[in-house]
Amino acid sequence: MARLTLISMLVLLAGSMLMVQGGDPTLFFEWNVTYGTIAPLGVPVKGILINGQFPGPNLNSTTNNNIVVNVFNNLDEPFLVTWDGVQHRKNSWQDGVLGTNCPIPPGKNYTYKFQVKDQIGSYMYYPVTAMHKAVGGFGGLRVNSRLLIPVPYADPADDYTLLVGDFFNKGHTGLKKILDSGRNLGRCDGVHLNGKVAKGDGKDEPLFTMEAGKTYKYRICNTGIKTSLNVRFQGHTMKLVEMEGSHTMQNDYDSLDVHVGQCFSVLVTANQEPRDYHVVASTRFTRREVTATGIIRYKNGKGAASSELPPPPVGWAWSLNQFRTFRWNLTSNAARPNPQGSYKYGSINITRTIKLANTAQR
Repeated sequence: MARLTLISMLVLLAGSMLMVQGGDPTLFFEWNVTYGTIAPLGVPVKGILINGQFPGPNLNSTTNNNIVVNVFNNLDEPFLVTWDGVQHRKNSWQDGVLGTNCPIPPGKNYTYKFQVKDQIGSYMYYPVTAMHKAVGGFGGLRVNSRLLIPVPYADPADDYTLLVGDFFNKGHTGLKKILDSGRNLGRCDGVHLNGKVAKGDGKDEPLFTMEAGKTYKYRICNTGIKTSLNVRFQGHTMKLVEMEGSHTMQNDYDSLDVHVGQCFSVLVTANQEPRDYHVVASTRFTRREVTATGIIRYKNGKGAASSELPPPPVGWAWSLNQFRTFRWNLTSNAARPNPQGSYKYGSINITRTIKLANTAQR
């Protein structure tokens, strides 16, 4: 009897341990969506803030995390947010797109619940109705790798999000009226980098800081509504390591065309003279090029950024040819079914065996 009781206790204990360890972690977020004045180009515009921020807060997660975001809509109009590029397996109604989700009515809240899986990379969220995206409501969404899953590069000294996009000073209601009348939006009024534009008067605060000799990860996303942008780092090259949630073959680029809704992860090594440098974003495929800059500052660096900006590429063929150089890294977490095999030297050594029926032996 005593032995039976002991076995029962062990079974109960084992069951408790399974309940504690069996589930994936859940991350909880609470967002308050409000109006607020923003001025990325120096002109006050009625913007949309999340927890008082423009752009909105970074949503930082790790693969297999369960994400719970309780969104309170304090606007006077319906609001709907989508999680761009994140696969919503078996719960498409959480995707935040009209037809699968209803917008959140004014004064109400809705709780999004979804899981991020097998998509190690950089994404963004943004509103999808009433031209809200033109004035805010967007932010970065990170899916980090679990510690037991290796990535094909060393841990960076820091991890930064760079949200670039076109901007129109007419505001979202003005832009909506233009489209409802059947007219074209026309050329954007400017470009922003994380909601800001450097004035170049020597008083600009840096968007990012780097320390000489160290390598940094930049998650670059185009949050605009119609304009492709070229992004480049003055005096530095970018090593592309991830796009669309999959690691890539690691090529170096002087600049990258980032199209609307697209996100890249790049590594930038601080291997230049310690001083200020510009990160540059300029419009592509427009009759008149619009350029904006932000400041990257070396720690303990001395000297302002040079006014001589790296030139942008010319023509659509350049962009197409660059796209052809992008390759998935099939020995890492590229977009494919989970491989069978074992980890070897920081990557996955994949071995597959196919057995064919020998009809002669039948």
